[in-house]
Amino acid sequence: MEGQRQYKSWELYSCLALNRLAAELGIDIYQPNISEILDKIFSGEVPLIPKNEISFEIKSNYTMTNKVLRKLELDGLVTIQKDDRRYNIAITKEGVLYLRQFNAYFVRTYNEIIQDHYRFREMPRWVQAQQ
Repeated sequence: MEGQRQYKSWELYSCLALNRLAAELGIDIYQPNISEILDKIFSGEVPLIPKNEISFEIKSNYTMTNKVLRKLELDGLVTIQKDDRRYNIAITKEGVLYLRQFNAYFVRTYNEIIQDHYRFREMPRWVQAQQ
């Protein structure tokens, strides 16, 4: 499929978005005592990122970004806060646990597309951890 644009499903877009948000926590989501660490993190302020950073991460347009974020919010995997000028997104504890459970599946199923997605940047830790 070289030279052709590869199709990304909304599930893969969701995975890319969630992993970007999880990276803001600055933790290894695979460490053994993750529940205790998450309880501490989510009892305080959780890092927020602007919606446009999610669009950049998933390399998608406004419409697809909104669909992905709306679905993630409905599933309880992210929270969306709106201030006067922009939307800010944060991952939830459930979102982190979802990634911990399903990242291996995403890397196994979409490996070629993920490799292509990050071809001009360093491969993120979450992908490296699954290889």
